Amino acid sequence: MASWYETRIDRQLREAQERGDFDNLPSAGKPLPNNGEEYDAEWWLKGLVRRESIASAGLPPALALRKEVEDLPKVLARKRTETAVRQVVTELNDRILLARRGPVDGPPVAVKPIDVDAVVREWRSARAAATAPPATTTDVVTPDSAAQRGRRSRWWSRRSA
Repeated sequence: MASWYETRIDRQLREAQERGDFDNLPSAGKPLPNNGEEYDAEWWLKGLVRRESIASAGLPPALALRKEVEDLPKVLARKRTETAVRQVVTELNDRILLARRGPVDGPPVAVKPIDVDAVVREWRSARAAATAPPATTTDVVTPDSAAQRGRRSRWWSRRSA
């Protein structure tokens, strides 16, 4: 039975269909992609985990903490200040200590707290190595290399010799 009342959205859809806005769309008339998997009742959850890159989805807390410790260098590489690095490591240490003190679902927590100062030192050295200009051998000119290229040495270098 058709309704005599048409909502605003129904009217917009009908007008778009009459204009042909839905004609010749890509994948029109084809089945929805299932990525070669059989039907799964939790397809939307698995898609969300895949799309949002939720690494620790469904992991027990002990394994999630281990994963966070493993991914810590990647996370810290994106931080710009030392205070931000210290804050991230301190928050992770707080979660580790909380999990070690109380009952946890799954395997026991075997992750030790992280030394904040050591991590900051590593972060500084990695940052310094990334920002340092590469040294080239052509930038260094010695008197012997100048003589080898046929250049004349300056008067002040001859005077000191």
